[in-house]
Amino acid sequence: MDTHTQVIRDLNDRFRQGDPAIPGQMLITIGVQQLATETVGKGIDQVVKVVRGFDGFNADNDPHHEHDFGAFEFQGTKLFWKIDYYAPDLQHGSQDPADISQTMRVLTIMLASEY
Repeated sequence: MDTHTQVIRDLNDRFRQGDPAIPGQMLITIGVQQLATETVGKGIDQVVKVVRGFDGFNADNDPHHEHDFGAFEFQGTKLFWKIDYYAPDLQHGSQDPADISQTMRVLTIMLASEY
């Protein structure tokens, strides 16, 4: 893995784990919100905790070694999370996801069926 990819991977891990120094937003789809409200307790908190702790990266789900995608089961339902890279204005893609001054990360948590 080259240095550029390692920087992107490290930034993605830090962002996903909740580091406020990495600019970005987390989006949770309506489907996940509905599933979580059906869960006794704090469903959304449980889902976010799984995403933050995710470490099941392999050649199938992380072919570019950026740690920008994951899949897991929650209450018997398959969920995905995905990090996308945008320019700070969120109007187009980032020119360089390794540069936090040029990149706003958007982590979306969704039902697999919503992908």
